[in-house]
Amino acid sequence: MVSSSLSDKRYIYIHESGSEASRGVIDIHHVIIKGSRATSCLKGLAFFLVGLAIIIYYLPGKDNPGRTLSWSCLLSGFFVMIQSRKFVKKESVIIMPTFGIQLETQYLSGKTVSRFIPIGKILKPVLVECVTPVTCYWSLSLFLRGEEQLTLVFKELRPSMKMLVPIWKALCGVIGTDQSEMITEEHVVSG
Repeated sequence: MVSSSLSDKRYIYIHESGSEASRGVIDIHHVIIKGSRATSCLKGLAFFLVGLAIIIYYLPGKDNPGRTLSWSCLLSGFFVMIQSRKFVKKESVIIMPTFGIQLETQYLSGKTVSRFIPIGKILKPVLVECVTPVTCYWSLSLFLRGEEQLTLVFKELRPSMKMLVPIWKALCGVIGTDQSEMITEEHVVSG
């Protein structure tokens, strides 16, 4: 059951809740890329190149230079399709209160990569401002027991702050972290 959703230029955020687990409610947060023009262009280009290769291959002539061109087009189309497997369709955070959280990344190829983090291993969810020479964006990360580095919740996507806050609040609620204290501390530090 969809309980809320948000949208901006690049992403759609969907919050699902209501699936009863044995001791709590499973909370699912999806961040989905809006109909990406780049991915549809890549697919269209791949089909065009394959079609062009087939047409040129069957042109008449014994030593047809088009055959070489057709094979190069076919190989180019193949590489474009291989590269499109790396494009992300959506990333999800599935919160199971007594067990832990599952982070899922779904690619355009249909492949899904999942990672489960037990609830006892999570120390604190944090919102981090990431600054690069080109841009600045917010990221949701987890402090994990026994690990020195932060674990990114969204490895491929960069959703806006308004999409990250509900997920952060849900994680704080499951872990038992007081959100009001954390927000006050942030304003004191940055203000």
